[in-house]
Amino acid sequence: MGELLLIRHGQTEWSRTRRHTGLTDIPLTAEGERQAAAVRPLLAARDVGRVVTSPLRRAVRTAELAGLEDPVTDPDLTEWDYGGYEGITTADIQRERPGWNLWRDGIVPGDSGHPGESVERVGERVDGVLARIAPLLRETADVALVAHGHVLRVLTARWLGLPPEAGVLFRLDTATLSTLGREHGRPVLTSWNVAP
Repeated sequence: MGELLLIRHGQTEWSRTRRHTGLTDIPLTAEGERQAAAVRPLLAARDVGRVVTSPLRRAVRTAELAGLEDPVTDPDLTEWDYGGYEGITTADIQRERPGWNLWRDGIVPGDSGHPGESVERVGERVDGVLARIAPLLRETADVALVAHGHVLRVLTARWLGLPPEAGVLFRLDTATLSTLGREHGRPVLTSWNVAP
């Protein structure tokens, strides 16, 4: 059985400055491109049978620079829709909502005009991704998913049978490789946040 390879995209200007970057389609920085290319050796010994990326260009470009060929995009791998908190840092949000935590408190209150997406909705999206790739993992090849920090953290929680909000437990840095697999038939985390 193959493993699930999770690759977070390389650095963007907004990830560098710790701004919530959901649906805004911004490019990698020069450092992000260097980071993405540095992932290539981590994948060299892998038999990758399928590559699936978020449709956002920071993920697609990371896959390309990491040497992953023939990617298909899946809109369900798009990052969490942060609504009115798009482009804002946690520190800025906490000035108005002291102690706010995305995983516990969710996104912008409903009267904001653009409330964004709940963690439960992100969980539903990644459940769909996992269902679609399950048949591929029964083969011997690995499946690479190239996407974003929060959506991959939720996906990891769901792979492990945890509620979506348990993604808070899995810090994920830019341009890192994490692997999910099975042991004795049970889903397990086989490596996490491995930097080149």
